[in-house]
Amino acid sequence: MSRGCPTVYLVGAGPGDPGLLTLRAAELLRDADVLLYDALVSDAILALAPKRCDRISVGKRGGAPSMAQSEIEALMVARARDGCRVVRLKGGDPFVFGRGGEEAQALRAAGIDFEVVLGVTSATAVPAYAGIPLTHRKHAAAFTVATGHEDPAKTLSGLDWSKLADPQRTLVLLMATATLEYIVAELTAHGVPPELPVAVIQDGTRPTQRVVVGSLATIAKRAREERIGSPAVIVIGNVVALRDELRWYDRRPLFGKCVLITRAGHQSEEFARALLARGAQPIGAPTIEIERDLDARIDLSALPSYAWIVFTSQNGVEAFFSDLAEQRADARALQTARVAAIGDATAARLLHFGVRADLVAPAFVAEELASALIANSAPRDRTLLYRARDARDVLPDALRRAGRSVTAIAAYSTTVPADDAFAEKVRDADVLTFTSASTVRGFVSLLGDKTRATAAAHGKCVACIGPITASAAQDAGLNVDVIAQRYTTADLLAALEAHLAARP
Repeated sequence: MSRGCPTVYLVGAGPGDPGLLTLRAAELLRDADVLLYDALVSDAILALAPKRCDRISVGKRGGAPSMAQSEIEALMVARARDGCRVVRLKGGDPFVFGRGGEEAQALRAAGIDFEVVLGVTSATAVPAYAGIPLTHRKHAAAFTVATGHEDPAKTLSGLDWSKLADPQRTLVLLMATATLEYIVAELTAHGVPPELPVAVIQDGTRPTQRVVVGSLATIAKRAREERIGSPAVIVIGNVVALRDELRWYDRRPLFGKCVLITRAGHQSEEFARALLARGAQPIGAPTIEIERDLDARIDLSALPSYAWIVFTSQNGVEAFFSDLAEQRADARALQTARVAAIGDATAARLLHFGVRADLVAPAFVAEELASALIANSAPRDRTLLYRARDARDVLPDALRRAGRSVTAIAAYSTTVPADDAFAEKVRDADVLTFTSASTVRGFVSLLGDKTRATAAAHGKCVACIGPITASAAQDAGLNVDVIAQRYTTADLLAALEAHLAARP
């Protein structure tokens, strides 16, 4: 597809935390046709690219296979000439030890326009996430950033260790875990005191972040004992002593926990962001997909005859307003009908379409909504119920027993998506979250049967929204540890935090 002059965007993804991505980078990712990305770019950032985008991993992780630099440059040029919007997504900042300068030169030589989108460099972000300020009035008035992995084709090092060996200046070394012992030897030989504090930070800004602190004399042995690997940032200087006082990221309530998200993929983004904000690693593993029934159409002419229109989920709201839009109608079609919702999340989704719910069940279950509707309606009042095909019949049955007329539209159904890696995702998780009974059923189906599901969940924390979801999990043989009484992911997270905080 042609978009005028071909342009390649050299974009910095930052060190890992998607919250550090710039607005410009996010904008370009959402409109990319081709994405050439480094291995260290986080999944949460890659997920911003549209489904139609051609994603191409080029490697660029220390010690792992990578696409040749010349091949990357040729691919950028070729896809740009095809008329594609090419985003070259690089860890950290493209112009800080990222070979972005070389790629810009190749594009210029090929006559391809380019734009450089700065990223937050790991040199500053990773120490900050470890609670280590690079400068401090009492400890360091300056800092130096250098690479510990120079071009192997060079015969002589470009680093002057006599200048880097300054204990009054913080030294930050990137890509240096493999040469840590050499670095220690050089600094010691140039007079740096062996007791100078040093930190090695692996996977900085990510929930998998690990920090090892020692002195110049002990750090190589400590890093080796702790099996610290790439990617890692090394910080050398007196500011490292501030870590115990200033550490913040690895004190977040869910830090380091891997949390499985089983809800439908299109509904997981906000939940995943909330987990990341608490220091957890979200694992997207949808056990259901929502399929709208295109034959379940709304009769617009009948809408004015309903006293109540009832939505039992956000999915029902989405299906209803999609149907209205396809019939060139909008919220005005509801006319005098009052609207009921089964929970705050469903009510919030209605508000997105400009409709404020007249009734929200005080407890987010069908039984409570039925009682509230009966109390706020009269016999023979007509009610339109927009719901899932496999929904429980508790609500319509209760309304009919109370003399209300009910029309139920099965607007969508839930199916189980294929996922060959599902068992592996479950294995890697510390916490399993379920937001509906259907997510539990999908979990069991993807693992094969109840016996396998029970075995896979053994030893893991199981967290459910509401008693109905918890009952489905228990029926599947799972031991439920957390039940959120209000049916929102925010309350599920709060209940999970309280549970984990109470554990010894």
